[in-house]
Amino acid sequence: MNIIELRQYTLRPGQRDLLIDLFDREFVESQEALGMRVVGQFRDEDDPDRFVWLRGFPTMRARREALTAFYVEGEAWRRHGPAANATMVDSSNALLLRPAGPDSGFPEPETPRPPVDAATVPGSRVMATIYAVDEQADDDFSRFFDDRVAPLMAETGAPPLARLRTEHAENTFPRLPVREGRTSSSGLPRSPTPIGVVRMSNGWSARRSGTRRCCPS
Repeated sequence: MNIIELRQYTLRPGQRDLLIDLFDREFVESQEALGMRVVGQFRDEDDPDRFVWLRGFPTMRARREALTAFYVEGEAWRRHGPAANATMVDSSNALLLRPAGPDSGFPEPETPRPPVDAATVPGSRVMATIYAVDEQADDDFSRFFDDRVAPLMAETGAPPLARLRTEHAENTFPRLPVREGRTSSSGLPRSPTPIGVVRMSNGWSARRSGTRRCCPS
């Protein structure tokens, strides 16, 4: 996957489980049948009214074609989109990203996706950290992360699942806005048990603009 969307939805109070049930039942297979990959869906552990998910595409052109087929032409969104939208206060918090290096994208799934009616939720946790980086320091920060931060994360038992950076290409599906005009670097470590936030300092002009501790939905 060369293009990744990181989407964070602010929901109406008490509506998250309703959206998750609807999403799992109607929006996973229907998107993947059109060439998208739903990477994961998560509950934000620090905000009961936030739903986080990621999806991927092979190219920007494929993204436009797949999103058009799903949102404009597709039966699943036509039938169930209004119910999904009714749970949301804001769905515009989205980043358009790409792998930061040749081996920094999401790996292929190791096991099949659980069935829709699965009662057991994985006990692992994912922490998504977003760094706002000065564009001229983006490559330097990426090297710093690979050389210094990623090994430390691996030693603590939470190796990065993926490391992503801003995709600066024009949004080819403007019906779904994305946050533009900034450079971001995102690190996503995974741990089999709840993990703490690792604080660090460095000499680059980068600041951590957001950290989300999430559990699979």
